Amino acid sequence: MQDWKKKFNTDDLNSQIKYKKSQGTINTKGISDGYHTFGQLYHDRAVLFAVICNTFKDKAWKSKQHDDGTMFDDMFIVGVETPQGQYTYHYHIEPYWDWDMYDVKEIEYAPVWDGHTHEDVNRLFGLLEKENEDD
Repeated sequence: MQDWKKKFNTDDLNSQIKYKKSQGTINTKGISDGYHTFGQLYHDRAVLFAVICNTFKDKAWKSKQHDDGTMFDDMFIVGVETPQGQYTYHYHIEPYWDWDMYDVKEIEYAPVWDGHTHEDVNRLFGLLEKENEDD
């Protein structure tokens, strides 16, 4: 193995990206794996989650505040309640149109976070299971 491959790993790369982002010298949206940019994947995820939330409107919501009244600058939270618990994402309000693509009820405060993480994404399948039980 070449020396540079031994000395450089993903943690090093992530540290450099984080540092350059904090310095304002890099825009992570343009970083690519050779097929897709982070910006494209972020947008695709937002669209796909909007389809889920808009399909299950009775279980979905969006808010510009967490349950305690806080929020990250220029962001909102959107979520859906599954039989296994919540699943949520934070998105920027502007300059994207993310807020408007979620045609779900707006609530003043998001529900209290149930501790879910990205590892709980399979909770979304529970939406389909619940629908099948109703048939």
